[in-house]
Amino acid sequence: MYRIIFVLILLTVLYFLIRSALREFKGRVGDDRVPIDKNQMVQDPVCRVFVPRGAAVTEVIGGQTYCFCGRACADKFQKQMGG
Repeated sequence: MYRIIFVLILLTVLYFLIRSALREFKGRVGDDRVPIDKNQMVQDPVCRVFVPRGAAVTEVIGGQTYCFCGRACADKFQKQMGG
């Protein structure tokens, strides 16, 4: 009788351990990118003004994404970078 109870307890513990491991694994698989917060303030690299990410002008320059307060700063930055 004690053996059956012991085996049931072990199976229950094993079930919860496997379930926990699978949930953690599912959380790691897939898209590792962090969601973008449109209200996060970003700094313009040219004029140093902070603007919300959702309102910023974004440009990919040299494989990196930059955020600007406006088109004029984006153009000025591209000229400075030589592109």
